Amino acid sequence: MARDLNKTKKITLNDHEYKVQDGQTILDVCQEQGIEIPVFCAHKRLSVAGNCRMCLVEVEGCGKLVASCAMPVHDGMVVHTNTPKVKESREGTLELLLANHPLDCPVCDQGGMCDLQDITMAYGVSKSRFLENKRIVPDKYMGPLIQTVMTRCIHCTRCVRFATEVAGVEELGVIGRGETMEITTYLDKAMTSELSGNVIDLCPVGALNAKPSHCKSRPWELKKTESIDVQDAVGAATLAYSKGSEIIRILPRENPEINEEWLTDKGRFSYDGLKYQRLDKPYVRKGGRLVPVSWAEALMVVSDKIKSLQSDEIAALSGGLVEIESLFALRQLLDSLGVDHRDSREKNVFLPYSARGDYLCNTPLVALEKADAVLLIGTNPQQEAPLLNIRLRRAVKKGAVVGLVGAAHDLGYAYTHLSQKATVLNKILSGDHSMADTLKEAKNPVVLVGIDALRSEEGESIYRTARGIAEAYGTVLNILHKTTGCINGLEVGFTPKGKGKNTAEILKAAIKGDIKLLYLLGRDDLLRADVGDAFVVYQGHHGDQGAQMADVILPGGAYTEKQGLYVNVEGRIQETQIVTPLLGGAKEDWRIIRALSDHVGQALPYNTRDELLKVLNEDFPFFKQYGVLSKNTLSTFKGPLEIRRGLLETTVTPYYLQDVIGRASPTMAACVKEILCAKV
Repeated sequence: MARDLNKTKKITLNDHEYKVQDGQTILDVCQEQGIEIPVFCAHKRLSVAGNCRMCLVEVEGCGKLVASCAMPVHDGMVVHTNTPKVKESREGTLELLLANHPLDCPVCDQGGMCDLQDITMAYGVSKSRFLENKRIVPDKYMGPLIQTVMTRCIHCTRCVRFATEVAGVEELGVIGRGETMEITTYLDKAMTSELSGNVIDLCPVGALNAKPSHCKSRPWELKKTESIDVQDAVGAATLAYSKGSEIIRILPRENPEINEEWLTDKGRFSYDGLKYQRLDKPYVRKGGRLVPVSWAEALMVVSDKIKSLQSDEIAALSGGLVEIESLFALRQLLDSLGVDHRDSREKNVFLPYSARGDYLCNTPLVALEKADAVLLIGTNPQQEAPLLNIRLRRAVKKGAVVGLVGAAHDLGYAYTHLSQKATVLNKILSGDHSMADTLKEAKNPVVLVGIDALRSEEGESIYRTARGIAEAYGTVLNILHKTTGCINGLEVGFTPKGKGKNTAEILKAAIKGDIKLLYLLGRDDLLRADVGDAFVVYQGHHGDQGAQMADVILPGGAYTEKQGLYVNVEGRIQETQIVTPLLGGAKEDWRIIRALSDHVGQALPYNTRDELLKVLNEDFPFFKQYGVLSKNTLSTFKGPLEIRRGLLETTVTPYYLQDVIGRASPTMAACVKEILCAKV
C-alpha cells in the first residue's frame, strides 16, 4: 500500500502514543518500534496474504482480533499486542499448525534457523491436544536446487507469492482446501527462474531446503563471513557459511540499495565449482606437456621470456572475476616495462573509458523501479543481471512501458519487441517511431545498453546513437555489464595506453606473430586459435580454457579466498572477504605479480595489501569510498553516428556457465541440463 509521507496519524500502541504514516499497517508500526509480532506469512517485499493468523492483535472497538499485517492504521486507533486474548490466540494458532507438522527437528535442515521452531519456543505451549495421525503430503520435484519435504509445509504461500510477484514465473501455486491443501509446482519439473533459490530463505519451516547442501551441517557448526557475489556485475551482498576449508552454503545479506534480500541461483549455488578443476601449483609446458614446477622456476621462465622480448611484443588481457588490486598491480608492472597493449574488455566491444559515466549504469538500481519508459538495447537482463531485472519488473507492474531492440527473450514481464535490427535506433533518435513518443512523454525514461549490442563493427555507432537518444529525451546512458572484472579494469586504467592495442587488435597481432607473449590474468574465453603461436602465461584459479592453452600457469586464488575490491555495475566499490584458505600452493594474484616484478627487475613499491591500497588510493582517491554511490560524469558527447546495418544478437553462453566457477560446478551443469532444457 502506498504511503503519503505528508500525512501522519497518532495511534496508541500498548499504552504508548506513536506518530505513524498514512498507509502503514499495524505490523509495520510494531516492527518500526521494536515491538515483536510473530509472523509466518507476512514479508515486507511480498503482497499481504493474511494466511497464518499468528500476527493477530487486539484493537479497541473491534469485536474480534485483527490481523496486524493486513490492518491499516487510522487516527486514534488503540492497539494491544500482549493481552491474554492475544496470547491465547497465538497458542491456539501454533497448536493447529503443529497438529500435522512432523517431529523432524533432529533431521531437518532448518533446525537451528527455523521460524516455526523459534516462534513455538516463544509463544507456544508444551503439550498438544491432538492425538490423530498426522497427514502426509507427497514431496514435489522442483529441480536440482530445491529439496522439498512438503509434509512440513504450513501453507504460508511465501514461495508462491515470490515466484509470481518477484521472479515472474507462475510455476508455484495452491491446490485443495483444508486437509487437502498443498503447495505444488503443477507440473513435475524444475523451477525455471534464475532466482528460484530465494524460496528456500522465505520458507519459515523446513519444507524447502537447499538440495546441494542438504543434511551436510547444522548452522551452529558453520563459520559465517560477510562478503559479496562477483559472478555478475550487480554485486549482491552475501553471507558465506564454511566448515573447515569447504563452503557449505551461500545466502543473501540484506542490502536495500543493491539486492534487497535476494540472490541469484548462480551466486547462491555455484560454490561447489570451487572444489573442482582447481589450479594448486605452478606449471610449465615442457615437451608439449604441462609439468608441475616450483614457484621460483615458473616465475623465472616468465621473466626470462619477458626480458627476451621488446615491450611492443608483449600484451595482457584480464577476465571477468579479477579484482582491483591485481589489475592495478599488473598495470603498474606493464607500465614499468613500457608495455602499452592491455585490455579488460571483451573482443570487438566498443566501450569508451575516458569518464566513469561512459561505461557504468548511471541510473542507480533503486531508481530503476521509478522508470516509466525503458528502452533495452541488445540485452537480456533476465540472464545478465537477474537482480537488476527485478527492479525493471517492478517498474512494469507500476505501469512502465518497455521496448526491446535486439533478440527477443522471455524477460518475466510484458514488453514491446521493436526490432532485432539496430537501425531502428536511428528512427527513435529522429523521433520517427512510437517509442520516441513514449520516451518523450515519460518523466523517468531509462536507456539500458547491453554489452552484446556493442560487440560488432557498428558498436561505436550503436553506442553514440544510444547516448544521443538518452540525451535527447532527458536521461542518461546506462551500460549493463555481464562481469565485474571488465568494470574493474576500466576503473584502474587496464586499457590500451597511448597507441596500445585493444583486445581485438592484440589477438590479431598475436595470430600474425607481432605479439609474442600474452599474459592472461583470469581470462578464460579464448582458445589457442585466437592467440596463434604466442607464448601464453595464464594466471588464474581454474583449469579452464585459459590454462589449457598456457605455456606457464601461475595459480591464483578465487574470490572467496582473498580480500579484494570490486566495482559493481552502478560504480559502487565493495570488498570480498576471505571465506576459505588458498588451495595448495596457490597465491593471492597481486602477490604473484609483485613477485614477478622482482624477477624482471622492476620491483613494485609495496609488500602488503595495505601498502598496495595506499598507492592505489593516491592514484584513484575514490576507492576510499566503500559502498558509496557517487554521481558519475560522462565525457563530452561527440554526437550520434548513423547505424547503417547491424542485427543485434546476444551471446548463447548459458546463464549458469558464464564464468569458470560455474563451468566447474556440477550443480550448475545440472541446472543447464534440466532448467534450460525445460525452457526450450
